[in-house]
Amino acid sequence: MTRIRLEHGWEVAIASAGSHADPSDLAGLAWRPAKVPGTIASALGEDRDCDGDDVWWRAPLGAELTAGCVLGFDGIATLWDAWVDGVHVASGESMWARAEVRLEHVARQLVIRCRSLTAELAKKRPRPRWKVPMLEQQQLRWIRTTLLGRTPGWSPPCPAVGPWRPVWLEQRVHELGDVRIAARVVGDTGAVEVSLGAVPLADRISVIVERGEQRATAELGHTAEGWSGVVTLADVVRWWPHTHGEPALYAVALAIHHGAHRDRVELGRIGFRTLEVEGYQVRVNGVPVFCRGACWTPLDARALSATPAQYDAAVAQLCAAGMNMVRIGGTMTYEDDALYDALDARGVLLWHDLMFANMDYPEDATFVATVRAEVDAEIARIASRPSLAIVCGNSEGEQQAAMWGAPRERWAPPLFHTILPEVVHARAPGVAYVPSSATSDLGDGGGEFPHASNAGPSSYYGVGAYLRPLEDARRAEVVFASECLAFANIPAPSGLPGDGVRAHHALWKRRAPRDLGAGWDFDDVRDHYVKLLFGVDPVQLRAFDHERYLELGRHATGEVMARTFGEWRRARSVTRGGLVWFLRDLWPGAGWGVVDAHGRPKLAWYALRRALAPVALAISDEGTNGLAVHVVNDGAAEVTRVLELVLWRGDAEVGRGSREVAVPARGAIELGANALFDGFFDLSYAYRFGPPGVHVIHARFGEAEQFWFPAGLSAARGLDVGLSAQLDGDVLTVSAQRFAQFVTIDAPGWLPSDDGFHLAPGQRRAIAMTHTGGPIKPGTITAINAEATAKIVTST
Repeated sequence: MTRIRLEHGWEVAIASAGSHADPSDLAGLAWRPAKVPGTIASALGEDRDCDGDDVWWRAPLGAELTAGCVLGFDGIATLWDAWVDGVHVASGESMWARAEVRLEHVARQLVIRCRSLTAELAKKRPRPRWKVPMLEQQQLRWIRTTLLGRTPGWSPPCPAVGPWRPVWLEQRVHELGDVRIAARVVGDTGAVEVSLGAVPLADRISVIVERGEQRATAELGHTAEGWSGVVTLADVVRWWPHTHGEPALYAVALAIHHGAHRDRVELGRIGFRTLEVEGYQVRVNGVPVFCRGACWTPLDARALSATPAQYDAAVAQLCAAGMNMVRIGGTMTYEDDALYDALDARGVLLWHDLMFANMDYPEDATFVATVRAEVDAEIARIASRPSLAIVCGNSEGEQQAAMWGAPRERWAPPLFHTILPEVVHARAPGVAYVPSSATSDLGDGGGEFPHASNAGPSSYYGVGAYLRPLEDARRAEVVFASECLAFANIPAPSGLPGDGVRAHHALWKRRAPRDLGAGWDFDDVRDHYVKLLFGVDPVQLRAFDHERYLELGRHATGEVMARTFGEWRRARSVTRGGLVWFLRDLWPGAGWGVVDAHGRPKLAWYALRRALAPVALAISDEGTNGLAVHVVNDGAAEVTRVLELVLWRGDAEVGRGSREVAVPARGAIELGANALFDGFFDLSYAYRFGPPGVHVIHARFGEAEQFWFPAGLSAARGLDVGLSAQLDGDVLTVSAQRFAQFVTIDAPGWLPSDDGFHLAPGQRRAIAMTHTGGPIKPGTITAINAEATAKIVTST
């Protein structure tokens, strides 16, 4: 099969709604070049809402193409019609619906019209039974399109309009029909079940499964309905999340014989693993996995598309932060196969919402038939992928209904509790299905409220938007945070919306995440925790020392996230997973992402990287019981190392204790910090017999380390802590003569492997540096407890 993407020669034009009925009178429009796949916003290169217009697209098909080609549309947003040489050939009312047309004659031009969504929404329809605060247009519930770009307060105003997925031509040799693949493993033996349609012209079909030198084949059986069979392999290598093992993949292909010809058709890659979800505990190959990660956002919010290399780089960055799960939320869109390929290859679990969020969706037969077909097609794309862990019916639908005061029977609508799970399980029989991202799984109209974090998965914002103390992360008994820890994370200056824009500027505030109608935004949430952690007035600081305000804000959100995940990963925790809201900003600004809109990690990303490492340390304040040291080990082997605690009062070492500790494979331990010392230290500063006897506690367990401050973090600054930094090739060595708090690297042209860390007195650290491709300029390092900065010295 030869498939050619139609990517060249596209033009786009905007017309008033309903002004042109067909392509016969488009000459007067102002056409401009466009890139496909793409949208009108990506074509214009600006955030623009064109829902009120008709948008026309056209492209040459090429006279060299012959009759018999299949013309395919993988996705057009949202209400659309297509003409080939003036003849209407296809239409759609969903941005996720695919369509194919067989061209009987040589064709020369394709024209697509995307009709006005505003005009469609103006039609009279029944009102919803509850409202959604994040939306201005409540009747979007009838339309199968993404909410992204239509949620003022947190996404760019660039609603998707246009052929956002590929348009293609294919010379098709074989029609395979409905291809299904399922991988099973028992012990060391794997089995791959394959079924497909009738495949006209095929005399014999075999399936091939291979990885390196491992290879197995089997003939498929033939019936009137199609072809099916099973191939088995001995001594298979299992697929694991990257935090727990190797994400081993096997390629699957068909060999189709017809006469003397043999065609090979690639079916993708599979992984052998078992996966169960019980009580929202994910078990891979029988091993409980603490799922930590983030909620995905499109890499390009305007185009909704990216290259395979860009997807792979983004997933690699997610893995580098110690994350092993990503959630695609119902406010986003079904993603490109290239993202799913990267998740499989790099060992990242997938929580995938269906594209429904918050709203009271219709229950009429036409709507249900549309979404049944949509869900069947989208689950077919991911059903055999080893990364797939959970399919979720909607984002916060039950929570929204309950909080708006809808009757209990409306919290669990049949669409998400009966209809769509049937579709999902018919296509992917073994997959775990969750009706809503925040649910207590109410099948009988009783039980806890959907947003109760101790009853099921939840949108946990106790620590965060609801300004709860950090102890709430334990007190709330979070089962699984399907989203959590949303802060307006401040990026480096290059990630802000304009050069020198300040936090009170109108452009900054337009991009500060907020809920519509609320009298606060997520800048206020961040400022609350700046005050809580550092004991300063952020409003006054912003007014009189703006750079200091930004500096403390960048560190505060990462500190809160790291402490929360340290709490959730401890041995006695009831929490099975947590996913930060978001991984990446949708546009430049202080957004929810821990990575900025250009792909550069924020300091919060680095804080999470330390907290989420496969072998990690955390410290918790247990009051009069002292401090507890927590060590977690995701690996397949026991880890035995020396755990060391060094106590500092100012720059003087006042205590040192150590003990050899064994952390079981895929386990965690908790140890009282005072157990490492012969004498008593008030390490939690609970007894308060005078001033704190210890200011800084430095814990080390091999490469893992953690710091604790019995009297809390301080915003006080001295003149100098004796920082120094030397760059040798691509390794930066940093050191401090005295304690250095939140050391930050500013090295233009470089990306450090760690940033925003502490240094104990006399400590040296080697930081791997990656050249970003930009110009290299003299750099500096700073610490928030010192006025002086240190230049980065380059060896010659």
